[in-house]
Amino acid sequence: MNKSNLSHIDSKGHVKMVDVGSKSVTEREALARGELQINAHARSLIRHGGVAKGDPLQAARVAGILAAKRTAELIPLCHPLSLTHVAVDFSPTRSGYSVEARVRTTAQTGVEMEALTAVAVAALTVYDMLKAVDNTIVIGKICLIEKRGGKSGAYHRQSLKTRRTKKTRNLKLTK
Repeated sequence: MNKSNLSHIDSKGHVKMVDVGSKSVTEREALARGELQINAHARSLIRHGGVAKGDPLQAARVAGILAAKRTAELIPLCHPLSLTHVAVDFSPTRSGYSVEARVRTTAQTGVEMEALTAVAVAALTVYDMLKAVDNTIVIGKICLIEKRGGKSGAYHRQSLKTRRTKKTRNLKLTK
């Protein structure tokens, strides 16, 4: 790819922040998700309020919200945004928890990075609060699930199962 085709690189090859001044202000929303694999003992401590540092999910929820609000301070080329909504939620899974962050704004650029940052920091906070009882925690599969608003419109990630089905169907069609 030619340097001039990259949105964050100028014609001289220097990093730049994209100018969004001429973009329309629209409602924007993004949903990101990640996974935490946590051992059974640590999961039991969470469920029964036995974590010495306090409730890791509540601390992580607050940390995720704060992280979304401060994304522009952490990711060098992100625009500072006035967020209208941030929610961080946890759902138990067989091996730990799923972490989701939904972020909204009315602005000239999207909130995908804010949602992804919220998930990452929330997951790291859980890790920090549980590391004394589980040093095998795995944080993973952080990704954008959906977004809407702006010129590029809506995006919704297909599930792995849906992608496999389409891939298999395409393979059958090409044989």
